Amino acid sequence: MRLNAYLARAGVASRRGADELIKAGRVTVNGEQGELNTFVGAGDRVELDGRPLEPQALAYVLLHKPAGVVTTARDPQGRPTVVGLVNHPARVVPVGRLDADTTGALLLTNDGPLAHRLAHPRYGVEKVYEADVQGEPPEEALERLRAGIELDDGPTAPAEARRLGPGRVELTLHEGRKHQVKRMLAAVGHPVMRLHRSRYAGLTLEGLEPGAWRELEPSELDQLRTM
Repeated sequence: MRLNAYLARAGVASRRGADELIKAGRVTVNGEQGELNTFVGAGDRVELDGRPLEPQALAYVLLHKPAGVVTTARDPQGRPTVVGLVNHPARVVPVGRLDADTTGALLLTNDGPLAHRLAHPRYGVEKVYEADVQGEPPEEALERLRAGIELDDGPTAPAEARRLGPGRVELTLHEGRKHQVKRMLAAVGHPVMRLHRSRYAGLTLEGLEPGAWRELEPSELDQLRTM
């Protein structure tokens, strides 16, 4: 794997932070100074400031993200972060983002290749959202959502849409643009008042209170890897 990914797996920094460590000359591989394009293979010896490093075991965590928590590792404004909520011995980072006021299912991991595949639009990972909206969306509005909405950054893919109750809609998407659910519902005249992601890539929040997290089961991990 690339050296910055190895450092991230060892839990010493993010990939961007690892690049800075490498450029500062603080990382060696088999006694030679590491470069940004250095690859680390099995049996290679990696050291940071002369201290040997070992990659952490891969970890996969499902968090029930509460409102008011940002989907980052650190926040310049001092707001609580999802990484701060997950007290895990491995350094895990979120896959994709949820807005600070959005609640629900969020996956965190240190498995970079899997995280990349899940976040890439080509793979069409399923995301299910429950939205409390202003007004009562008629069937015509739901049909527009199902057909795809023209947004300022282009048309969305068709979504699954159904009414859950008065002023409540469920949307199932297979793409993940910024603020997409909010923009889609605003475009049909029903702005979102509260948004919750109930399912991500088949993972549900059953048994998890807001702010709680758990390790993925082996069967769930198998499902992600074969998705």
